[in-house]
Amino acid sequence: MENKPSNCCSSKNTCSDTTPINGSGDVPSNAKESVFKVSGMDCADEIAAIKNSLDLDKVFRVEANLMSSTVHVWHSPDFEGSEIQNFINKSGVKVIASDAKKRAIPLQRVALVSASGTLVGAVILVNFALSAQNPFVVILSLASILCGGILVFPKAFRAVKQGHLDMNVLMTVAVLGAIYLRDYIEAATVVFLFAFSELLETISVVRARKAIQEVINISPKTALLKSADGIVQSVMVESLKIGDVVVVRPGDLFPIDGVLAVGETEVNQAPLTGESTPIKKTVGDSVFAGTVNISGVAEVKVIKGFKDSKVSQIIRMVEDAQKSKAPSQRFVDQFARIYTPAVFILGLLICLVPPLLFGGAWNEWIYKALVLLVIACPCALVISTPVSVVSGLTAMARRGVLVKGGVFLETLGKLKALAVDKTGTITEGVPQVVSLKKWNSIDEKEIVRIAVSIEKLSSHPLAEAIVRYAEKIGVSPDNIEKSQNVQGRGVFATLDGHDYFLGNHRFTHELGVCSQELEEYLRTLEEQALSVIVVGHQPHDNCDGEVLGVFGVGDKVRENAKAAIQKIHQAGCRTIVMLSGDNNRTVETISKQVGIDQVFGELLPEGKVEKVKELVSKYQYVGMVGDGINDAPALAQASIGIAMGAIGTDAAIETADVALMKDDLEQLSIAISQGKRTLGIIRFNIVFALALKAVFLILALLGYSSMWMAIAADTGATLVVILNALRLLKISSQ
Repeated sequence: MENKPSNCCSSKNTCSDTTPINGSGDVPSNAKESVFKVSGMDCADEIAAIKNSLDLDKVFRVEANLMSSTVHVWHSPDFEGSEIQNFINKSGVKVIASDAKKRAIPLQRVALVSASGTLVGAVILVNFALSAQNPFVVILSLASILCGGILVFPKAFRAVKQGHLDMNVLMTVAVLGAIYLRDYIEAATVVFLFAFSELLETISVVRARKAIQEVINISPKTALLKSADGIVQSVMVESLKIGDVVVVRPGDLFPIDGVLAVGETEVNQAPLTGESTPIKKTVGDSVFAGTVNISGVAEVKVIKGFKDSKVSQIIRMVEDAQKSKAPSQRFVDQFARIYTPAVFILGLLICLVPPLLFGGAWNEWIYKALVLLVIACPCALVISTPVSVVSGLTAMARRGVLVKGGVFLETLGKLKALAVDKTGTITEGVPQVVSLKKWNSIDEKEIVRIAVSIEKLSSHPLAEAIVRYAEKIGVSPDNIEKSQNVQGRGVFATLDGHDYFLGNHRFTHELGVCSQELEEYLRTLEEQALSVIVVGHQPHDNCDGEVLGVFGVGDKVRENAKAAIQKIHQAGCRTIVMLSGDNNRTVETISKQVGIDQVFGELLPEGKVEKVKELVSKYQYVGMVGDGINDAPALAQASIGIAMGAIGTDAAIETADVALMKDDLEQLSIAISQGKRTLGIIRFNIVFALALKAVFLILALLGYSSMWMAIAADTGATLVVILNALRLLKISSQ
């Protein structure tokens, strides 16, 4: 068990339940968060039992995570962890040490289910030779019921004691009813098949957990630390400090984020990006924890603590992704909450009404009511959605696409329109100065000096292009006296006592310095898909201002942009729109090259937001692809925000709903297709589970179904929906 500060956010859980226990569910500022690792939590019933057991005044919130086998409890500071542990243990699961190696499937459970099944088989064989009421048959049947019932009856007792009905209660009532009717063989068969169904459910959860752990456990626990005197020793990764140097041998995983200090190597970044093509790294290049050093011995200077590393961010995102319930899961939860009590009441009515009001035979209608209880067991319905969502999320994480929960995975599958930013999404995002034209007698290097002095502190891609160009031709920037940024247009600045401006085409119009000759030249540049940066004297007092020079800046279109746009269309996205702050001619030229449907240029951030709002009102489900920072308002306005190249941007993982770890828009088409597959499988599983129950309900009322047939159908349905959901662990490339 571990205690954490209470500043951790929590939300609904795909395979868990984050539940406010008292009042509104607000967690007081002085609350403590305790985390418990548990064994035996394999389905929704155990989660409900834990929640009911912790329904206490001193507990403010409970989050039980099926996939990580952990229970998070926000509680009063004076409520000891040992007391909380006792209450969790009373729910039927067992708290274990945080570092304990939990057996995937307890052997005792497998043995009990096997024994129950073996005895059922023996009962059926013996029954051929003896009557069903023979004492030997009855003894074998009761022994089978006992073996399987050990896994069911205690849970049912705890559920009734806590005042709620679950699947275990339904099965227990059905078995006791069958024993009352002296249908011992059927009672034994029902217990075995139900216990076997629960075991299958556990196996599916274990497999999903294993898949998640493969994603989470992608970095080593130790590192080879090199001291100042050259001695290398193995240390825990968590102990590394910024500035330390670690040695990474060929074939080893990089243990920490850093920069290559010594050596040259190739790195396989597939664990983070899904792209297995090696990337060449030289001194000064960034390397990330969890990636593989392929060729040379590398010495890496640590630039981040492990908790702030890229792999730690991914681990947190994968774990948090399980906390966001998908709409389908919320529907199933709400349905099951009403469904189980309703079925129990219906069973009572079937049992009592015909005999009391219409003279029906008691044993006949009791049996029909018991069959109803058995077929009503919602195992298949409850388990299908969370396993589908977790399988889909895990498969995407393996491919370098991080989706922050089931709700966003389902939204991906519903996308009808997509808005994309130009720079860094359709283009490579590394613009270069292609041309510089003097507009009066001033020297070119003087124009560059003015421009780089104004732009040297800006992080805008076009400003960085000016800085790189100045470095290339050997021009150094000077300090400016003052500057004023004009959003979406440019900058006013004072240098050497003179007032200058630097900005886009629109800025020159607004300042009144755009002549007919300049207009024609700018149009020529824009028709070549070049962005323009105009430098000049700022109009002031009696000075009309003048243009000194014009930079033409180009950003290369990504090689696979056209193919990516085609695949996104093929994945079901009807309309793709480009939103850019660049001039209209540039964005129109680029859009024609890659096959984008509509373009809107010269947009300020608020303009992008308005366009996204228009798309949402027209198409309802709209995605926005940006860098996760500059496009934050538009990303927030869209149904789902998608960040490109998140391996290079910490903030992208934090701000976006979906993070594409590598700079490849084709990943988005795969994500959309996976979302559609997940939606399709969830819908099939829900319809299949409900339809099968409806069929057997009708058969039960007509007298054509038995309890063992009903539970066999439910077991089969559970197996079908689980196997169907686990298909999502594999993604086929488009």
